Amino acid sequence: MIPLPTPFSQIPRYPLLYPTPSPIHPLPALTTLLTGPNPNQPRQPSPLITLYTKREDQSSPLASSGNKYRKLEYLIPDILSPDPKYGTLAPGPNHGTLTTPPSPSPSPSTTNPRKATTLVTEGALQSNHTIQVTSIANHLHLDSVIILHKATGGGLSASTNKNIFTKTGNVQLARLLGADIRVLDSSTVSASTSTPTTTNPTISQETKTKTKTKTKTKPEDEISSILSTLQTQFPYKSPYWIPSGASLHPLGGLGYARCAFEIAFQEKTHTYLHSLRGTNQPPPRFDYIFVACGSGSTLGGLIAGMKLLEREEEEEEEEKEKEPQRKPDRKIIGILTSPTRDRAYHEERVLGFARQAAGLIGLDAERDIRGEDVCVDERFAGTAYGELDAETREVLGMMAREEAVLLDPVYTGKVVRGMRHWVREGEIARDWVARGGEPGDEVNVLFLHTGGQSALSAYADVM
Repeated sequence: MIPLPTPFSQIPRYPLLYPTPSPIHPLPALTTLLTGPNPNQPRQPSPLITLYTKREDQSSPLASSGNKYRKLEYLIPDILSPDPKYGTLAPGPNHGTLTTPPSPSPSPSTTNPRKATTLVTEGALQSNHTIQVTSIANHLHLDSVIILHKATGGGLSASTNKNIFTKTGNVQLARLLGADIRVLDSSTVSASTSTPTTTNPTISQETKTKTKTKTKTKPEDEISSILSTLQTQFPYKSPYWIPSGASLHPLGGLGYARCAFEIAFQEKTHTYLHSLRGTNQPPPRFDYIFVACGSGSTLGGLIAGMKLLEREEEEEEEEKEKEPQRKPDRKIIGILTSPTRDRAYHEERVLGFARQAAGLIGLDAERDIRGEDVCVDERFAGTAYGELDAETREVLGMMAREEAVLLDPVYTGKVVRGMRHWVREGEIARDWVARGGEPGDEVNVLFLHTGGQSALSAYADVM
Protein backbone atom coordinates (compact mmCIF):
# COMPACT_ATOMS: atom_id res chain seq x y z
CA MET A 1 0.00 0.00 0.00
CA ILE A 2 1.45 3.35 -1.07
CA PRO A 3 0.77 5.90 1.70
CA LEU A 4 -1.01 8.99 0.39
CA PRO A 5 -2.13 12.07 2.31
CA THR A 6 -5.75 13.19 2.36
CA PRO A 7 -7.62 14.26 0.30
CA PHE A 8 -5.56 12.37 -2.29
CA SER A 9 -6.06 9.03 -0.55
CA GLN A 10 -9.85 9.49 -0.68
CA ILE A 11 -10.08 9.76 -4.47
CA PRO A 12 -11.60 6.50 -5.84
CA ARG A 13 -9.19 4.23 -7.72
CA TYR A 14 -9.75 0.86 -9.37
CA PRO A 15 -6.54 -1.23 -9.21
CA LEU A 16 -5.19 -2.42 -12.54
CA LEU A 17 -1.53 -2.57 -11.56
CA TYR A 18 0.25 -5.35 -9.73
CA PRO A 19 -0.08 -5.01 -5.93
CA THR A 20 3.65 -4.27 -5.71
CA PRO A 21 5.18 -1.18 -7.34
CA SER A 22 6.55 -1.45 -10.87
CA PRO A 23 10.18 -2.54 -10.51
CA ILE A 24 13.14 -0.20 -10.38
CA HIS A 25 16.54 -1.55 -11.35
CA PRO A 26 19.95 -0.02 -12.09
CA LEU A 27 21.45 0.37 -15.55
CA PRO A 28 25.11 -0.39 -14.77
CA ALA A 29 26.36 -0.86 -18.34
CA LEU A 30 24.67 2.32 -19.54
CA THR A 31 25.99 4.20 -16.50
CA THR A 32 29.55 3.13 -17.29
CA LEU A 33 29.16 3.98 -20.96
CA LEU A 34 27.72 7.46 -20.41
CA THR A 35 29.75 8.61 -17.43
CA GLY A 36 33.16 7.65 -18.78
CA PRO A 37 35.64 10.24 -20.16
CA ASN A 38 34.14 12.44 -22.85
CA PRO A 39 36.69 13.92 -25.27
CA ASN A 40 34.23 16.71 -26.09
CA GLN A 41 34.05 17.89 -22.48
CA PRO A 42 36.93 19.33 -20.42
CA ARG A 43 37.79 17.39 -17.27
CA GLN A 44 36.18 18.96 -14.21
CA PRO A 45 34.74 17.79 -10.89
CA SER A 46 31.30 16.33 -11.45
CA PRO A 47 28.68 14.42 -9.46
CA LEU A 48 28.80 10.64 -9.29
CA ILE A 49 25.89 9.75 -11.57
CA THR A 50 24.07 6.40 -11.45
CA LEU A 51 21.28 5.52 -13.89
CA TYR A 52 18.15 3.51 -13.05
CA THR A 53 14.90 2.68 -14.81
CA LYS A 54 11.37 2.25 -13.47
CA ARG A 55 9.58 -0.40 -15.51
CA GLU A 56 6.13 0.98 -16.15
CA ASP A 57 6.08 -1.41 -19.10
CA GLN A 58 5.84 -4.20 -16.51
CA SER A 59 3.28 -2.58 -14.23
CA SER A 60 0.13 -4.59 -14.97
CA PRO A 61 -0.88 -8.14 -15.89
CA LEU A 62 -3.12 -6.84 -18.68
CA ALA A 63 -2.09 -6.96 -22.34
CA SER A 64 0.63 -4.70 -23.73
CA SER A 65 1.41 -3.32 -20.32
CA GLY A 66 2.34 0.34 -20.24
CA ASN A 67 1.91 3.59 -18.43
CA LYS A 68 -1.70 4.33 -19.40
CA TYR A 69 -3.02 1.70 -16.99
CA ARG A 70 -1.75 3.84 -14.13
CA LYS A 71 -3.74 6.80 -15.44
CA LEU A 72 -6.86 4.81 -16.29
CA GLU A 73 -7.14 3.41 -12.74
CA TYR A 74 -8.63 6.75 -11.70
CA LEU A 75 -11.12 6.86 -14.58
CA ILE A 76 -12.68 3.46 -13.97
CA PRO A 77 -14.77 4.39 -10.88
CA ASP A 78 -16.45 7.03 -13.03
CA ILE A 79 -16.80 4.62 -15.96
CA LEU A 80 -18.55 2.08 -13.70
CA SER A 81 -20.78 4.68 -12.07
CA PRO A 82 -24.51 4.41 -12.81
CA ASP A 83 -24.37 8.10 -13.78
CA PRO A 84 -20.82 9.01 -14.93
CA LYS A 85 -19.70 12.58 -14.34
CA TYR A 86 -17.36 12.56 -17.33
CA GLY A 87 -17.01 10.63 -20.57
CA THR A 88 -18.62 12.81 -23.25
CA LEU A 89 -17.02 14.63 -26.15
CA ALA A 90 -16.67 18.26 -25.12
CA PRO A 91 -14.41 20.77 -26.87
CA GLY A 92 -11.37 22.63 -25.61
CA PRO A 93 -10.14 22.54 -22.01
CA ASN A 94 -13.21 20.58 -20.85
CA HIS A 95 -12.50 17.75 -23.29
CA GLY A 96 -13.87 14.54 -21.83
CA THR A 97 -16.18 16.19 -19.31
CA LEU A 98 -19.96 16.13 -19.09
CA THR A 99 -20.71 19.60 -20.46
CA THR A 100 -22.47 19.00 -23.79
CA PRO A 101 -23.71 15.41 -23.73
CA PRO A 102 -25.30 14.21 -26.97
CA SER A 103 -28.98 13.35 -26.82
CA PRO A 104 -29.24 9.57 -26.88
CA SER A 105 -32.22 7.69 -28.23
CA PRO A 106 -32.22 4.62 -26.04
CA SER A 107 -34.59 1.71 -26.39
CA PRO A 108 -37.65 1.86 -24.12
CA SER A 109 -36.26 -0.98 -22.03
CA THR A 110 -33.09 0.92 -21.23
CA THR A 111 -33.43 2.14 -17.66
CA ASN A 112 -30.19 4.09 -17.42
CA PRO A 113 -28.86 5.47 -20.71
CA ARG A 114 -25.82 7.06 -19.04
CA LYS A 115 -24.33 3.87 -17.59
CA ALA A 116 -21.37 3.12 -19.83
CA THR A 117 -21.49 0.05 -22.04
CA THR A 118 -18.71 0.94 -24.49
CA LEU A 119 -15.29 2.58 -24.10
CA VAL A 120 -14.35 4.80 -27.02
CA THR A 121 -10.90 6.28 -27.51
CA GLU A 122 -8.51 7.46 -30.20
CA GLY A 123 -4.85 7.45 -31.10
CA ALA A 124 -2.32 7.16 -33.87
CA LEU A 125 -2.22 3.95 -35.91
CA GLN A 126 0.34 2.39 -33.55
CA SER A 127 -1.18 3.81 -30.36
CA ASN A 128 -0.26 1.90 -27.21
CA HIS A 129 -3.03 3.74 -25.32
CA THR A 130 -5.79 2.25 -27.47
CA ILE A 131 -4.58 -1.27 -26.69
CA GLN A 132 -4.72 -0.59 -22.98
CA VAL A 133 -8.23 0.88 -23.19
CA THR A 134 -9.35 -2.21 -25.14
CA SER A 135 -7.77 -4.47 -22.50
CA ILE A 136 -9.63 -2.62 -19.76
CA ALA A 137 -12.92 -2.91 -21.65
CA ASN A 138 -12.44 -6.67 -21.85
CA HIS A 139 -11.48 -6.76 -18.16
CA LEU A 140 -14.66 -4.85 -17.23
CA HIS A 141 -16.90 -6.81 -19.67
CA LEU A 142 -17.54 -3.71 -21.77
CA ASP A 143 -17.33 -3.16 -25.52
CA SER A 144 -14.59 -1.05 -27.05
CA VAL A 145 -14.32 1.18 -30.11
CA ILE A 146 -10.88 2.52 -30.99
CA ILE A 147 -10.42 5.26 -33.55
CA LEU A 148 -7.05 5.21 -35.31
CA HIS A 149 -5.89 8.29 -37.21
CA LYS A 150 -3.68 7.84 -40.26
CA ALA A 151 -2.58 11.49 -40.27
CA THR A 152 -1.26 11.58 -36.72
CA GLY A 153 2.52 11.81 -36.87
CA GLY A 154 4.85 10.53 -39.55
CA GLY A 155 5.03 6.82 -38.83
CA LEU A 156 2.80 5.74 -41.71
CA SER A 157 4.15 8.23 -44.25
CA ALA A 158 7.77 7.26 -43.46
CA SER A 159 7.07 3.53 -43.74
CA THR A 160 8.24 1.81 -46.92
CA ASN A 161 5.60 -0.87 -46.47
CA LYS A 162 2.39 0.87 -45.49
CA ASN A 163 0.37 -2.33 -45.67
CA ILE A 164 2.55 -3.86 -42.94
CA PHE A 165 2.40 -0.69 -40.82
CA THR A 166 -1.41 -0.69 -40.85
CA LYS A 167 -1.75 -4.38 -39.96
CA THR A 168 1.03 -5.27 -37.50
CA GLY A 169 2.16 -4.04 -34.10
CA ASN A 170 -0.60 -2.52 -32.00
CA VAL A 171 -3.15 -2.79 -34.83
CA GLN A 172 -2.69 -6.55 -34.78
CA LEU A 173 -3.07 -6.61 -31.00
CA ALA A 174 -6.25 -4.54 -31.17
CA ARG A 175 -7.80 -7.08 -33.53
CA LEU A 176 -6.67 -9.96 -31.33
CA LEU A 177 -8.32 -8.26 -28.33
CA GLY A 178 -11.57 -7.90 -30.27
CA ALA A 179 -11.74 -4.11 -30.55
CA ASP A 180 -14.12 -2.43 -32.98
CA ILE A 181 -11.49 -0.54 -35.03
CA ARG A 182 -12.36 2.61 -36.99
CA VAL A 183 -9.57 4.07 -39.16
CA LEU A 184 -9.80 7.75 -40.15
CA ASP A 185 -7.64 9.79 -42.50
CA SER A 186 -7.57 12.70 -40.03
CA SER A 187 -5.34 13.45 -37.05
CA THR A 188 -6.35 13.00 -33.40
CA VAL A 189 -8.72 15.46 -31.76
CA SER A 190 -6.28 16.01 -28.90
CA ALA A 191 -3.65 17.20 -31.40
CA SER A 192 -5.85 20.12 -32.39
CA THR A 193 -7.71 21.14 -29.24
CA SER A 194 -6.79 23.81 -26.73
CA THR A 195 -4.99 23.21 -23.47
CA PRO A 196 -6.24 23.14 -19.87
CA THR A 197 -6.85 26.60 -18.47
CA THR A 198 -3.66 28.12 -17.05
CA THR A 199 -2.06 31.47 -16.44
CA ASN A 200 1.44 30.72 -17.71
CA PRO A 201 2.82 34.09 -18.89
CA THR A 202 5.50 32.51 -21.08
CA ILE A 203 3.22 31.58 -23.97
CA SER A 204 2.62 34.28 -26.56
CA GLN A 205 -0.76 35.74 -27.46
CA GLU A 206 -0.18 34.56 -31.05
CA THR A 207 0.13 30.93 -29.84
CA LYS A 208 -3.06 31.29 -27.78
CA THR A 209 -4.94 32.68 -30.78
CA LYS A 210 -3.79 29.85 -33.04
CA THR A 211 -4.81 27.29 -30.42
CA LYS A 212 -8.29 28.73 -29.96
CA THR A 213 -9.01 28.75 -33.67
CA LYS A 214 -8.48 24.98 -33.82
CA THR A 215 -10.87 23.88 -31.08
CA LYS A 216 -13.55 22.94 -33.65
CA THR A 217 -12.04 20.47 -36.06
CA LYS A 218 -13.09 17.84 -38.56
CA PRO A 219 -11.84 14.85 -36.48
CA GLU A 220 -13.97 16.04 -33.57
CA ASP A 221 -17.01 16.08 -35.85
CA GLU A 222 -16.18 12.58 -37.10
CA ILE A 223 -15.86 11.24 -33.57
CA SER A 224 -19.07 12.97 -32.50
CA SER A 225 -20.80 11.20 -35.36
CA ILE A 226 -19.39 7.84 -34.22
CA LEU A 227 -20.61 8.44 -30.65
CA SER A 228 -24.09 9.46 -31.85
CA THR A 229 -24.34 6.40 -34.08
CA LEU A 230 -23.45 4.11 -31.18
CA GLN A 231 -26.29 5.64 -29.17
CA THR A 232 -28.96 5.60 -31.83
CA GLN A 233 -28.46 2.39 -33.81
CA PHE A 234 -29.61 -0.95 -32.46
CA PRO A 235 -28.21 -2.54 -30.36
CA TYR A 236 -28.01 0.72 -28.42
CA LYS A 237 -24.74 1.64 -26.76
CA SER A 238 -23.84 4.14 -24.08
CA PRO A 239 -20.32 5.28 -25.01
CA TYR A 240 -17.76 6.63 -22.56
CA TRP A 241 -15.23 8.87 -24.33
CA ILE A 242 -11.58 8.68 -23.21
CA PRO A 243 -9.38 11.29 -24.93
CA SER A 244 -6.06 10.22 -26.45
CA GLY A 245 -3.67 9.19 -23.68
CA ALA A 246 -6.39 10.03 -21.13
CA SER A 247 -4.64 13.39 -20.81
CA LEU A 248 -7.54 15.72 -21.49
CA HIS A 249 -9.77 13.77 -19.11
CA PRO A 250 -10.07 15.76 -15.86
CA LEU A 251 -8.76 12.79 -13.84
CA GLY A 252 -5.93 11.94 -16.26
CA GLY A 253 -3.08 13.34 -14.17
CA LEU A 254 -3.89 11.53 -10.92
CA GLY A 255 -2.14 8.26 -11.77
CA TYR A 256 1.26 9.88 -12.09
CA ALA A 257 0.71 12.09 -9.08
CA ARG A 258 0.39 8.80 -7.21
CA CYS A 259 3.48 7.49 -9.00
CA ALA A 260 5.55 10.23 -7.36
CA PHE A 261 4.64 8.76 -3.96
CA GLU A 262 5.34 5.25 -5.25
CA ILE A 263 8.86 6.30 -6.27
CA ALA A 264 9.48 7.84 -2.83
CA PHE A 265 8.12 4.68 -1.20
CA GLN A 266 10.55 2.56 -3.22
CA GLU A 267 13.44 4.84 -2.29
CA LYS A 268 12.81 4.04 1.37
CA THR A 269 11.75 0.39 1.26
CA HIS A 270 13.18 -1.24 -1.87
CA THR A 271 15.32 -4.10 -0.51
CA TYR A 272 17.04 -4.72 -3.83
CA LEU A 273 18.09 -1.10 -4.26
CA HIS A 274 19.36 -0.96 -0.71
CA SER A 275 21.34 -4.17 -1.13
CA LEU A 276 23.21 -2.63 -4.05
CA ARG A 277 24.42 0.25 -1.89
CA GLY A 278 25.80 -1.51 1.16
CA THR A 279 24.59 -1.41 4.75
CA ASN A 280 26.24 1.90 5.64
CA GLN A 281 24.80 3.87 2.73
CA PRO A 282 21.65 5.98 3.04
CA PRO A 283 18.63 5.07 0.91
CA PRO A 284 18.86 6.29 -2.69
CA ARG A 285 16.96 9.39 -3.74
CA PHE A 286 16.16 9.87 -7.41
CA ASP A 287 17.32 13.39 -8.13
CA TYR A 288 16.45 13.52 -11.84
CA ILE A 289 13.51 11.79 -13.50
CA PHE A 290 13.31 11.54 -17.29
CA VAL A 291 9.92 10.85 -18.84
CA ALA A 292 8.26 11.20 -22.24
CA CYS A 293 6.16 14.28 -22.90
CA GLY A 294 3.56 13.49 -25.53
CA SER A 295 0.05 14.59 -24.64
CA GLY A 296 1.49 15.87 -21.36
CA SER A 297 -0.47 14.59 -18.37
CA THR A 298 2.11 11.98 -17.31
CA LEU A 299 4.63 14.79 -16.82
CA GLY A 300 2.02 17.12 -15.33
CA GLY A 301 0.82 14.51 -12.85
CA LEU A 302 4.36 13.73 -11.75
CA ILE A 303 5.04 17.43 -11.14
CA ALA A 304 1.92 17.78 -9.01
CA GLY A 305 2.67 14.60 -7.06
CA MET A 306 6.26 15.62 -6.39
CA LYS A 307 5.13 19.02 -5.13
CA LEU A 308 2.74 17.39 -2.67
CA LEU A 309 5.43 14.88 -1.70
CA GLU A 310 7.95 17.67 -1.00
CA ARG A 311 5.41 19.41 1.21
CA GLU A 312 4.79 16.21 3.15
CA GLU A 313 8.55 15.60 3.55
CA GLU A 314 9.11 19.14 4.81
CA GLU A 315 6.32 18.81 7.36
CA GLU A 316 7.74 15.47 8.51
CA GLU A 317 11.19 17.02 9.00
CA GLU A 318 9.68 19.87 11.01
CA GLU A 319 7.76 17.45 13.25
CA LYS A 320 10.89 15.42 13.93
CA GLU A 321 13.00 18.58 14.29
CA LYS A 322 15.40 17.19 11.71
CA GLU A 323 17.85 19.29 9.76
CA PRO A 324 16.24 20.23 6.46
CA GLN A 325 17.35 18.33 3.36
CA ARG A 326 20.28 20.17 1.79
CA LYS A 327 20.26 18.65 -1.68
CA PRO A 328 18.45 20.38 -4.55
CA ASP A 329 14.84 19.37 -5.14
CA ARG A 330 14.12 16.45 -7.46
CA LYS A 331 13.90 17.60 -11.07
CA ILE A 332 11.52 16.07 -13.61
CA ILE A 333 12.56 16.45 -17.24
CA GLY A 334 9.99 15.82 -19.95
CA ILE A 335 11.45 14.82 -23.30
CA LEU A 336 9.17 16.04 -26.06
CA THR A 337 8.20 13.36 -28.58
CA SER A 338 6.57 15.49 -31.26
CA PRO A 339 7.98 18.57 -33.05
CA THR A 340 4.63 19.85 -34.30
CA ARG A 341 4.25 22.51 -31.59
CA ASP A 342 6.82 24.77 -29.93
CA ARG A 343 8.08 24.28 -26.39
CA ALA A 344 6.02 27.19 -25.01
CA TYR A 345 2.81 25.47 -26.11
CA HIS A 346 3.77 22.22 -24.43
CA GLU A 347 4.96 23.95 -21.26
CA GLU A 348 1.62 25.70 -20.89
CA ARG A 349 -0.22 22.46 -21.59
CA VAL A 350 1.80 20.53 -18.97
CA LEU A 351 1.38 23.36 -16.47
CA GLY A 352 -2.37 23.15 -16.95
CA PHE A 353 -2.38 19.39 -16.38
CA ALA A 354 -0.18 19.77 -13.30
CA ARG A 355 -2.45 22.41 -11.81
CA GLN A 356 -5.55 20.37 -12.63
CA ALA A 357 -4.14 17.38 -10.72
CA ALA A 358 -2.79 19.60 -7.93
CA GLY A 359 -6.24 21.02 -7.21
CA LEU A 360 -7.64 17.50 -6.77
CA ILE A 361 -4.95 16.13 -4.46
CA GLY A 362 -4.84 18.93 -1.91
CA LEU A 363 -2.53 21.61 -3.28
CA ASP A 364 -3.23 25.22 -4.14
CA ALA A 365 -2.96 24.89 -7.92
CA GLU A 366 -1.89 28.45 -8.71
CA ARG A 367 0.37 29.01 -5.72
CA ASP A 368 2.04 25.61 -5.45
CA ILE A 369 2.60 24.85 -9.16
CA ARG A 370 4.59 27.46 -11.06
CA GLY A 371 5.86 27.78 -14.58
CA GLU A 372 9.45 27.13 -13.50
CA ASP A 373 8.41 23.70 -12.22
CA VAL A 374 7.88 22.56 -15.82
CA CYS A 375 10.96 21.43 -17.74
CA VAL A 376 10.31 20.32 -21.33
CA ASP A 377 13.25 19.54 -23.62
CA GLU A 378 12.32 19.69 -27.31
CA ARG A 379 15.74 18.87 -28.80
CA PHE A 380 15.11 15.13 -29.27
CA ALA A 381 11.61 15.15 -30.78
CA GLY A 382 13.01 14.08 -34.13
CA THR A 383 11.42 14.62 -37.51
CA ALA A 384 7.81 13.78 -36.63
CA TYR A 385 5.68 12.09 -33.99
CA GLY A 386 5.87 8.33 -34.49
CA GLU A 387 8.63 8.57 -37.09
CA LEU A 388 11.81 6.67 -36.28
CA ASP A 389 14.79 8.92 -37.06
CA ALA A 390 18.37 7.68 -37.32
CA GLU A 391 19.52 8.89 -33.90
CA THR A 392 16.59 7.34 -32.06
CA ARG A 393 17.12 4.09 -33.97
CA GLU A 394 20.75 4.08 -32.81
CA VAL A 395 19.62 4.57 -29.20
CA LEU A 396 17.22 1.62 -29.45
CA GLY A 397 20.14 -0.56 -30.50
CA MET A 398 22.43 0.83 -27.81
CA MET A 399 19.92 0.11 -25.04
CA ALA A 400 19.24 -3.40 -26.34
CA ARG A 401 22.93 -4.28 -26.57
CA GLU A 402 24.08 -2.65 -23.34
CA GLU A 403 21.19 -3.53 -21.01
CA ALA A 404 18.95 -5.96 -22.95
CA VAL A 405 16.14 -3.44 -22.39
CA LEU A 406 13.81 -2.92 -25.34
CA LEU A 407 12.58 0.59 -26.01
CA ASP A 408 9.83 1.76 -28.34
CA PRO A 409 10.35 3.97 -31.41
CA VAL A 410 7.78 6.63 -30.48
CA TYR A 411 8.42 7.58 -26.85
CA THR A 412 11.08 5.82 -24.80
CA GLY A 413 13.72 5.79 -27.54
CA LYS A 414 13.60 9.58 -27.58
CA VAL A 415 13.63 9.78 -23.79
CA VAL A 416 16.80 7.70 -23.49
CA ARG A 417 18.31 9.76 -26.30
CA GLY A 418 17.63 12.89 -24.25
CA MET A 419 18.88 11.34 -21.01
CA ARG A 420 22.07 10.22 -22.74
CA HIS A 421 22.74 13.77 -23.89
CA TRP A 422 22.08 15.28 -20.45
CA VAL A 423 24.52 12.84 -18.84
CA ARG A 424 27.16 12.62 -21.56
CA GLU A 425 27.40 16.34 -22.27
CA GLY A 426 27.56 17.34 -18.61
CA GLU A 427 24.18 19.06 -18.48
CA ILE A 428 23.08 17.20 -15.37
CA ALA A 429 26.37 18.06 -13.65
CA ARG A 430 26.05 21.76 -14.50
CA ASP A 431 22.38 21.90 -13.56
CA TRP A 432 23.06 20.14 -10.26
CA VAL A 433 25.75 22.61 -9.21
CA ALA A 434 23.73 25.59 -10.47
CA ARG A 435 20.85 24.55 -8.19
CA GLY A 436 23.05 24.31 -5.11
CA GLY A 437 24.44 20.77 -5.26
CA GLU A 438 28.08 19.91 -4.69
CA PRO A 439 30.32 18.61 -7.50
CA GLY A 440 31.16 15.46 -5.52
CA ASP A 441 27.56 14.54 -4.66
CA GLU A 442 25.99 11.23 -5.58
CA VAL A 443 23.25 11.90 -8.14
CA ASN A 444 20.69 9.23 -9.07
CA VAL A 445 18.90 9.47 -12.41
CA LEU A 446 15.66 7.59 -13.08
CA PHE A 447 14.27 6.84 -16.54
CA LEU A 448 10.54 6.04 -16.61
CA HIS A 449 10.04 3.28 -19.16
CA THR A 450 6.46 3.84 -20.23
CA GLY A 451 6.16 0.85 -22.59
CA GLY A 452 5.18 0.73 -26.25
CA GLN A 453 7.45 -2.09 -27.45
CA SER A 454 4.43 -3.83 -28.98
CA ALA A 455 4.66 -1.37 -31.90
CA LEU A 456 8.17 -2.50 -32.87
CA SER A 457 7.10 -5.02 -35.52
CA ALA A 458 5.34 -2.26 -37.50
CA TYR A 459 8.71 -0.53 -37.84
CA ALA A 460 10.56 -3.61 -39.11
CA ASP A 461 11.26 -2.02 -42.51
CA VAL A 462 13.03 1.01 -40.98
CA MET A 463 14.82 -0.67 -38.06
